[in-house]
Amino acid sequence: MCGRFAFYSPSEATAALFGATGSLEMKPRYNIAPTQDVAAIRNDAAGGRELTTLRWGLIPFWAKDPSIGNRMINARAETVAEKPAFRAAYRRRRCLVLADGFYEWHKQGSEKTPYFIALASGKPFAFAGLWENWQSKESEESVQSATLLTADANDFMSSLHHRMPVILEAETADRWLAGDDDVIEYALGHMPKLKAWPVDRRVNNPRNEGVNLIDAAGAVIQS
Repeated sequence: MCGRFAFYSPSEATAALFGATGSLEMKPRYNIAPTQDVAAIRNDAAGGRELTTLRWGLIPFWAKDPSIGNRMINARAETVAEKPAFRAAYRRRRCLVLADGFYEWHKQGSEKTPYFIALASGKPFAFAGLWENWQSKESEESVQSATLLTADANDFMSSLHHRMPVILEAETADRWLAGDDDVIEYALGHMPKLKAWPVDRRVNNPRNEGVNLIDAAGAVIQS
C-alpha cells in the first residue's frame, strides 16, 4: 500500500508537465497522510484539465458515512474495475495525484525502517488516482476525495515492500485520463528508474513535517 507521500515541487510547474494550468496555495509537504488534502489534476467540463485539491481517502458517492474514506486511501489496480467502491470512479472520474516521492516501511525482523522512494531523475510525477464527489443526504456537507492505485511491486520495489503505487509520467498520464484500460499494465512495464533511501522514523508521526524528513539515514539504492 501507499500510506504516506511528499509533494514539494511548485504546483504550477508540475501541473504544466501534465497539461494543466494554474497553481495552488499549498506549502511544500513532506509527510502527506490520509484524510489530508492532496494536489490533483482531472479532466474538466470544458474538455481541458484542472488543478485542484482533493481529500485523500475516497468516499463512494453512495456512502452514508464519510468516515468510510479513511479506509479507502488505496485501490488495488487488479480489482478496481469491479469493486463497488471504485468502479464508477474508474469509469468516469480518473485523476492524477501529484508527488515527488513516497514512503514505504521495510520490515527486518521486528523492526520497520521507513524508506523514501523517488524518481532517479529527481523529477515530480503522478500517481494514478480516482476521485469522487460525496454529498450528504442529511445536510449540505460535500467532500471531493481521491484514492491511489497500487499494484504488485516491481523487482526494485519488492526488496522494500510487496505493493507499490502506480506511477505515471506524461505519456501514461495522458492515456490514464483519456480512459485507456490498458495503460496500468503498460505503465507498470515501463516504470521509470527509481531510487530509495532509509529515513528517520520521525516520519511515522503525521504531525511531523519538514524537508529533513527525507534526509538520507543510510545508503541510497537505485533501480
